[in-house]
Amino acid sequence: MPESTINPADPPSATPARPRSAVRSLLRLWPYVRPVRTRLFGSAGVAVVASCLALLIPLVLKWIVDGPVADRDPSGVWVGGGIMLALGVLEAGLFGIRRWLIARPLAALEARMRADLFRHLQRLPVAFHDRWGSGQLLSRATNDLQICRMFLAFPLVFLVVNTTTIVVGFGILLSQRWTLGLLLLAPAVPLVILCSYFESRYSLASRRAQDQIGDLTTLVEESVLGIRIIKAFGRHHSQAVAFREQSRELRGTELRKARLLSDLWMLIIGLPDVALGAALVVGSVQVADGKLSVGTLVAFLSTALALRWPVESMGWLLSISNEAATSVDRVFEVFDTPIPEEDGQESLPERGGDGIRFTGVRFRYPDAPAGTPDLLTGIDLHIRTGETLALVGATGSGKTSMTALIPRLYEATGGRLTLDGVDTAELTRPALRELVSTAFEEPTLFSASVRDNVLMGAPGASEADLLRALETAQCDFVHGLPHGVDTQVGEQGLSLSGGQRQRLALARAVVGRPRFLVLDDPLSALDVHTEALVEAALRHVLATTTALVVAHRPSTVMLADRVALLSGGRITEVGTHHELLHSSPEYRHMMSGDPVGAA
Repeated sequence: MPESTINPADPPSATPARPRSAVRSLLRLWPYVRPVRTRLFGSAGVAVVASCLALLIPLVLKWIVDGPVADRDPSGVWVGGGIMLALGVLEAGLFGIRRWLIARPLAALEARMRADLFRHLQRLPVAFHDRWGSGQLLSRATNDLQICRMFLAFPLVFLVVNTTTIVVGFGILLSQRWTLGLLLLAPAVPLVILCSYFESRYSLASRRAQDQIGDLTTLVEESVLGIRIIKAFGRHHSQAVAFREQSRELRGTELRKARLLSDLWMLIIGLPDVALGAALVVGSVQVADGKLSVGTLVAFLSTALALRWPVESMGWLLSISNEAATSVDRVFEVFDTPIPEEDGQESLPERGGDGIRFTGVRFRYPDAPAGTPDLLTGIDLHIRTGETLALVGATGSGKTSMTALIPRLYEATGGRLTLDGVDTAELTRPALRELVSTAFEEPTLFSASVRDNVLMGAPGASEADLLRALETAQCDFVHGLPHGVDTQVGEQGLSLSGGQRQRLALARAVVGRPRFLVLDDPLSALDVHTEALVEAALRHVLATTTALVVAHRPSTVMLADRVALLSGGRITEVGTHHELLHSSPEYRHMMSGDPVGAA
């Protein structure tokens, strides 16, 4: 089998020292924005028009002061007031249209990104999920995507709107009195430098905070799922301490963000106000000297005050944009993890081929430290068609890892594994997993009905197949549940006993009458009486399939035609149960507890 080319991305254990440019990060959203670009750009255009309408109000005010007020004409004041009211109503209506244009498309965009992210996560190899905390993935699929949507809905639009408003507003100011306009423009250069300085530091703090939120989510999730263990061992205090420590770290990071933002806001608000005060003093002197009309000064100051919010909000918009860029980076860290290619055969020859054959198969976990030896150093094993072979070995010898190679949950790092003569690497994973059914030692159930959990093993199975599988696994308890096979089993099936969960997992494995069956110690949680009943029914299933069964007890071994002993990363013995009892001291020790080497 060829060397695996899958290198799952490392989880973000540390904040990157040199983050990607915020603009470059945000541009990665373009493939999702493209379908809604017309409404997004349209909403920005409508908002720009609405904002510019607000800048006309000071000009109307100038006309009122220098015209009707100076001429003591009340009718002219009413006309001017009516124009200002109309402009205000029109501005409000346009902003309402902006929200209408963008709300539904961006909600659909977020849903599409979330669906794509979930689909990508489902297709990534198990090795990826081994290395990433579930809380990190959960926070990306929820909080980070929500931040991306909020950025597109508000900050992105208003970065355009406020920038345009500021440019148009200063154009009006300069046209009214260019000397006063230059006074207000004086803080522009230092503000640009300060914003650049702020961006680099705020993006680092934002990334650190979002990674810490992911870690905290993982801790909460593990505490909820493991609540029985926590209560049984009285570990409330240690979990609370761990939560408090992570919360304190997150609090410290959020306070650093707040300090950075407060410093920026102080400067963004303070410098323009100083410039505005200077313009007011100079303008008042010019009015007193008769060089400037009162209406012009009123209009100038009104325009300058109208520009306060666009200028002051830039710091806030930049902070949200940096958080959004960080969220985009976090989401695309998952998207950038390559999915294994699915080129290959879609089917095998008819039954009656070569069974399951391991030839020089080696394996080591992708995250194993460099230089460590392979877990499986060269597996040679043949399970003939229609045969059941029990795999026996000491704890940690690699039995479960070996079974995971058959459905390609992990890729072998060397050697060749074939099913009826066809290399599993030449089959697509969907096709392979339709042929191979697996029951794991840890029986995982989902928050769904008994029916849905069992039929996950064969989506097209009939009601008769469902009942047959439940009977094979001795799941008679199902019919006593409140709604029978339609009863919801609860999160991870914790409303059921361990033995009941294991029997349902076994039913899921056999419901589709699989061509190849892999059972990882499937009866470990059963009492001896139920175990005997399940074994009797399971013999009928094993008679029609090619099976590899991981076994720890003699009763399970007796289901098999032959037994293979895994030791030191290799298959060291193969034979019947009775043959190995006589010929292999190590096997005899595992089955009976006799000291190795005893007669």
